[in-house]
This record gives sequence, structure tokens and C-alpha cells, in this order.
Amino acid sequence: MDSARTAAAPQTVLCIEDHPVNMQLVEAMLAGLAGVRLLKAFTGREGVRMAQADLPDLVLLDMRLPDIGGLEVVRELSELISQQQLRVVLLTGESFSMDVVKAMSLGAHDYWPKPLTAERVRDGVTRALADVAARRARREGGGAADA
Repeated sequence: MDSARTAAAPQTVLCIEDHPVNMQLVEAMLAGLAGVRLLKAFTGREGVRMAQADLPDLVLLDMRLPDIGGLEVVRELSELISQQQLRVVLLTGESFSMDVVKAMSLGAHDYWPKPLTAERVRDGVTRALADVAARRARREGGGAADA
């Protein structure tokens, strides 16, 4: 069943991360996942534009960006998030901050503390993409009651 989904179309992950080494680490962690296409944005504004244009299946969002912070990115994407067109996971090296709390209240799906581990990223992305695919299948299959 997974191979049918993968063969149909790759799922897209947008990583919004300003630090090149962290971006390379995420890219390496996702490299082994079949059927996953990675888009990269290095600023918050670039990430917002890409998310709105491409509607990726999952957004991995660094909370500290050079132009606008992760909270502002979530605010700008909140309509798409509330319509369940985007799923956002927050990435931060800080302890659980008020910005994370606010972003979660605006619809961010999860929070992953840095430093990230390969296992955490692969497992989390795999679960999130499976959930997105199942939700999409339910909508396309007639929209039976979503819990």
C-alpha cells in the first residue's frame, strides 16, 4: 500500500532553516526515505512564499530565522494550517518557549527540540506524512467523518 502511494507522487517536505549545516543534516536524515522530495528555504519569508505556492505535505520550521521568526511564519500560514492544507513541525534549540506555545496554539502540529537525531526526524516525518496521506485519502474518498 505504501508503494502505491509512493509510486503515485512523492510527498513534499519543506525545511525552513537558515543554518546551512543544519539544512545539510536534515537533508541527509531524509535521504533514505523513499518518495520524499525536500524543498529548502533559508529565510522565513522565502519559506512562507514556498509553502503558499507549493503546499508541501509537511513543513519543518526553525523558530529562529534571520528575517522573521518561526512564530511569524506560523501566523502568516495560519489560514492554510487551519484548513489542514499544511502541517508544521517546529524545530528549536531553545527550551519550550512562549513562541513555541503561541505557534502551537496557532496550529503548529508538533515541536522537536534540537539537536535533532536521525531517528527522530525519520520517524517523525514518516508518521506525519502517513497521517497526511490518510487524511487526504479520507477527503478524496467521500469525506467520511473525520475525528
